[in-house]
This record gives sequence, structure tokens and C-alpha cells, in this order.
Amino acid sequence: MPLPRTPLDPGTLSPLAQRTLSAGPAKLMAARGLAPLPDPVDLVSVLYQLSLDAEARLREAASASFAALPEVILSGALANPKLDPRIIDLIAARATSSPALFEKVVLAGGTADVTIADLAARAAAREVDLIAQNERRLLRCPEIIAAIYVNSRARMSTVDRAVELAVRNNVKVPGIAAWDELARHLLGGPGTAKDPVAPMAAADADALFSRVAHAAAAVDDSAITSGDVEAMSAEEAAAVAAAAEVDEDPKVPIAQMTVPMKIRLAMIGNAFARAILVRDPIRIVALAAIKSPAVKDMEIARYAGNNALSDDVIKFIAKRREWTRLYGVKLSLVQNPKCPIPDAIRMMPHLREKDLRVIARSKGTASAVVANARKLVIARTRPDDKKK
Repeated sequence: MPLPRTPLDPGTLSPLAQRTLSAGPAKLMAARGLAPLPDPVDLVSVLYQLSLDAEARLREAASASFAALPEVILSGALANPKLDPRIIDLIAARATSSPALFEKVVLAGGTADVTIADLAARAAAREVDLIAQNERRLLRCPEIIAAIYVNSRARMSTVDRAVELAVRNNVKVPGIAAWDELARHLLGGPGTAKDPVAPMAAADADALFSRVAHAAAAVDDSAITSGDVEAMSAEEAAAVAAAAEVDEDPKVPIAQMTVPMKIRLAMIGNAFARAILVRDPIRIVALAAIKSPAVKDMEIARYAGNNALSDDVIKFIAKRREWTRLYGVKLSLVQNPKCPIPDAIRMMPHLREKDLRVIARSKGTASAVVANARKLVIARTRPDDKKK
């Protein structure tokens, strides 16, 4: 989130900048970039202030003038340690297209942490590396690490270093799936599953992650995410669960990745990658896949009905209210023998009678769930129907 665009305190501006902003005709000249302001800080400060003016004509002219400022002017302003962080944040919007300007924004003393976090989410690999060099800032603002983590262009080796830095310093990074489990894995604590993949050199890790991420993104995953979750019947839910298995494409060698690589891919990859990772035998990888913020409703419906997935994944789905409110997810969970019985029974009164009848005849559903389905069907049967 960028810094709020709020007006500067006039008292912090130079006398020349204050006079420029106070006079009527001079304000319009300044908004057009024509005011005699030799100091780059004065120029960018005046244009910034006028871009927030109450008069639309001044706002539009000042915004256009600021956008057209030569890079040498912006660099000169950034060299002043007293430049306001809000102005730096505005300059940062142009920084991703200029490596030289990007470096000056990152290294400027007044750059706000939120500005760096925003840049970290959008920057190319080289620029992300520059941001990651400031370990003190990373620890002070772990949101920067989170932004690096979800930036698909960031090198895996850079991500690993940033994550390990946070873990070693007991800093929790927000927004990363299964962070606590990942931290325990990196620290090698008790009960931690050993990574079946041997550690690899940074260059090899970068190349492998990039290759897998690009190959996975090239796979058409529309069949995994498409479908009407609310309109599913019991038969359709069973069919969706039966089709939930996705074979790993040999062109996408996910199995060669380390645990941290898999967890990151679960966060930033597509539905195809998640469909592979949710079946991973390592618990934290499977949970990271189901916790991905990119997961779609139809994916959840598929996973909810797949009894080949781990108990942990099914339990996690069953506890999420935003998912269990979806009819297709409820229906898939109830029919899955791995769904905790109390959760299945809690959801059953919300199912349609025709689906309950199918469940009542099911041989693959938990016996307690089948028995409860029969009770609900009987309870919903009208007295006239009972006589018949």
C-alpha cells in the first residue's frame, strides 16, 4: 500500500517554495513546470503540493509536469536526505522502469518502508536483490519479505536468504502460508520432516524454480477451476472428486524442488501447481497449497471430495466457514470419509433432500454420515408420503 497522498506542511518548505505556492499567477506557472525553482527539492515539493490543490486545473497541470520531470531532476531531489517520504513514494512509481532511479529510491535515507515493500512486489530480480541487501530494514518491516516472497521474478536464493533471516531473528512474516511450519522446517526442530531433496547451489535453485514456475504457468488449468460450485448435485460432486487427481507433467518437475520451493510455488503458482502440491506427502507443503490466497472455489470443491488427500487438508477445508458456506464444498465434504464426523453432521441439515437420499444409499461415505442422512430424509418426508 503506497503512502497516503496528503499535503505537505508549508512550514517545512523553503521560503522560495512557499512564495511560489502563495501567489495566484505563480501557482499556475509552477504547476506547468515554469517557475524559477533551481533546487530540485523545491521543484518536486511544489509540484507535489499543487498536485493536491483544490483547483482541478492546477492539480492536472502539476501531475502532468511531475510525470514529465527529467530523471536528473528526480535524482537530484533524492540526493537530499530531507526529501519528504511522500514525494519519494510518488517518484517510486517511475522507478521500476529505470534501474538508476530505482537504486536511488532504495538507497535514499527518507524512503518509507511501505514504499520499499511496494517496490519489492513489482521489481525485477536484480532490483529485488538490492532491496534484500538491507537486512535491518527487512527485519524492521517484514512486509517487505512478504512482498519479495510473492514476487514471481524474485530469485529463489534471494527469497531463501530473506526468509531464513527472519526465522533466525524470530520475526514472523505476515501473508506466507504455513509460516510457523516453514520456520520449524528451516530450524530443523523436533518432529520436523526431513526434506527429501538435497540442498542445492543458489544458481541451481534459481534456475529450477524459474523453470518449474514458468512451465506450470504454461499448463491450461481452466478444467481445474471451472464449474458452478453452488449448482452441484451429489452425483456431480462425486464425479468432480473422482476427476480431482492431476498427473504431474514431466515438463514441470515439481518433485525435484525443495520444501521451501514447493511452499513458495503453492503461494504464487497456478491451479495446476496447487493440484500437484496439495497431494504432497510432506504436510506443510500440502497445507501451503490449500492455504494459497489464489485458490478458487472450484478447486476447494475438488479437494474437499478427494479422499486421497491427507486428513490435515480435509480438516482444514472443513473448518473454513467461507468455504463450507458454498453448497458444492459442503456436499463434497459430507461425502468424503476423511471429513471429521462432527463437521459432516453439522453441514448435513443444509443439504438438499435429493442429495441426502444419494448419501443415504452411499457405500463410500462414513457409516455415521449415511445413518444421519437416512434420519434427515425420514424427518423431511411428509406424513402423506409415509403412508404411501
